[in-house]
Amino acid sequence: MFSRYRKQNAEKVLANAAPKPLVQVAKSAASKAPESAPVPPRTPAKPAAKLRSVPAPVVPESKEKKRRERLGEIKVEMHARLLDNLNLAALDKASEADLKSEIMEITSEALDEIGIVLNRDERMTLNQELFDEVKGLGPLETLLKDDTVNDILVNGPRQIFVERDGKLTLTDVTFKDERHLLRIIDKIVSAVGRRVDESNPYVDARLADGSRFNAMVPPIAVDGSLVSIRKFKKEKLAIEDLVSFGAFSPEMALYLEAAVSTRLNIIVSGGTGSGKTTTLNALSSFIAHDERILTIEDTAELQLQQIHVGRMESRPANVEGKGAVSQRDCLKNALRMRPDRIIVGETRGEEVIDMLQAMNTGHDGSMTTIHANSARDGVSRLENMIAMAGIEMPIKAVRSQIASAVNLIVQASRLQDGSRRMTSITEITGMEGDVISMQEVFRYQRVGLTPENKIIGHFTATGVRSHFSERFKMWGMHLPTEIFEPFKG
Repeated sequence: MFSRYRKQNAEKVLANAAPKPLVQVAKSAASKAPESAPVPPRTPAKPAAKLRSVPAPVVPESKEKKRRERLGEIKVEMHARLLDNLNLAALDKASEADLKSEIMEITSEALDEIGIVLNRDERMTLNQELFDEVKGLGPLETLLKDDTVNDILVNGPRQIFVERDGKLTLTDVTFKDERHLLRIIDKIVSAVGRRVDESNPYVDARLADGSRFNAMVPPIAVDGSLVSIRKFKKEKLAIEDLVSFGAFSPEMALYLEAAVSTRLNIIVSGGTGSGKTTTLNALSSFIAHDERILTIEDTAELQLQQIHVGRMESRPANVEGKGAVSQRDCLKNALRMRPDRIIVGETRGEEVIDMLQAMNTGHDGSMTTIHANSARDGVSRLENMIAMAGIEMPIKAVRSQIASAVNLIVQASRLQDGSRRMTSITEITGMEGDVISMQEVFRYQRVGLTPENKIIGHFTATGVRSHFSERFKMWGMHLPTEIFEPFKG
């Protein structure tokens, strides 16, 4: 059955495709022992001291661990047999059902051949793991299919952490050894035309589902290869979803809708994993469908719902150090493509000067994200990036450029209980001398902690009237004055 997926004469080599397990070798050796071998007489055992024997308690965790180790050893042997028997060149055209049936048949034959008995659940688990090894990413497949997992962090072959609801937990998923982990890493990066080895020990890539992948291998990674996977969210979270999750308030959503619709330039600021990209996706839902939008990212993560969207992705240099296309290169070219808005996934380098110039030269309503812990820190980071770009400008000129380009800074934060909140919305109102003047319009006010260490707090307006109220009215966005009144609870 399904013989087109097997190599020629696979049936002949099935029994010899992999070394027999130690148990089988031991049985074979015992059967070859001469029957007439003398049996040494038993020496009488000394009477043992009469001690009260207490049976050791059976620990379920240790039994489960031994079971997983046993299945892991069997899986390694079955995988070797599959590699010897399957026609790997034909697998690309094989359907999932056909390939699973073929793996099940080869595995069943091999288990009978070597005399290993597994129950139904163990066989199903083994067949699924073997399918994941052949067509997927091995042990990582179950975590990638788990919708509750946001990040997968691998610290060597024996430690795999996942993030759920903002909290990191250690899983019981492991790789067999470092070679197994390196094989999966190589499978991922080779699919996108890249490589990772001792001469090039780190790599960025994107999985087939759009998830962001980063790996660093020995000798740079001392205790085993390090892998980080930021999973791609299949569902598109709208503003209503984020409000229902408690990421921000309905009043803040109403204000942000007016800000995006009236083409204010917005920067989403926050730390790693604080929800910057998710916030940027949600804000983009307020953009009209008759606007031309160009997105520029290192790894394509934005999921814009508009019709007219052009997506660009930067490219690292090849092995020879050539062929790199930076975000700045994409941004320079985007300015020649008649965009109404430009959205940069993350500004982290010299492309900042082109981004600010675009915001200042007719591309109102552009958006980007930066890494910063507050709105004021975000402005300082913009100044530092301009300085690192090698552009020598007086500090007042730099700040004047920022003040005229950026209208709004939205601060996203991941709090200590793992929840993500939009903790501040700050407007940039201009310059006062050499200082950029800013005013906070909304904030998240923390009140205390529950016994379960969950943060208690609420969103509130600061009582400051928006600097862009007249602009909102001119564009037909009439915001009720009540949304700027402080929370009274």
